[in-house]
Amino acid sequence: MAMLKMRLPCLTYILMLLVGLPLPAMAANIYKFSDANGNVLFTNIINEHKKPRGENFKQYNTLEKVTWFADTNVHKYGNWGNSEFAVSPSFSKNRDAFDQLIKHAALAQNIDHGLIKAIIHTESGFNPRAHSKPGAQGLMQLMPSTAGMYGVIDAYNPNENITAGARHIKYLIDRYKSLELALAAYNSGEGNVKKYGGIPPFAETRDYVKRVMSRYRNLYGGSSTAVASLSPART
Repeated sequence: MAMLKMRLPCLTYILMLLVGLPLPAMAANIYKFSDANGNVLFTNIINEHKKPRGENFKQYNTLEKVTWFADTNVHKYGNWGNSEFAVSPSFSKNRDAFDQLIKHAALAQNIDHGLIKAIIHTESGFNPRAHSKPGAQGLMQLMPSTAGMYGVIDAYNPNENITAGARHIKYLIDRYKSLELALAAYNSGEGNVKKYGGIPPFAETRDYVKRVMSRYRNLYGGSSTAVASLSPART
């Protein structure tokens, strides 16, 4: 049997995963790379070219496998963009297309429609056919298990998707009494918020919370009074 060689920093990451310790700038995937000599590298940190990050790992240029880290349902969105105003050009025309559905769902749940719109902006960029690798679907990127909780038949149907997403974020707000924690749970799951006693140390989740909060305040009329009415999140 060929021996698998691992660099110490990579082995450290694997051990941290096994014992449940938080990882810096944690990603949702574990990547397996190899070099020309058959050495193997496991890492959760890659650069914009989908190669291992770090000068010491340049030789690991063959991607062999990507494994979804089961501890989190975090999904990363290309729509985050370089600014709070970023929306995929292909779907910018949809920015106001779902306003009536959003307002109806918000009224039914007694929450601000601007919050739902900020979530949709960040989740899908107003693309009703959006689909993430872990399986999140539609405008509010419902995971299949979440969609099932609210009786959704077609997660790509804007009305069903927005109605269920609004119900879920309302449930999370009522549970945590903190908008930031509710958003963190919406993105990474309630289990991770409980596990880490606050917003999980996942780069994706922390960025997600910041993006939604900023868009809510700056683009969709989120009042300081409405935001302040919820207790601050523990980070």
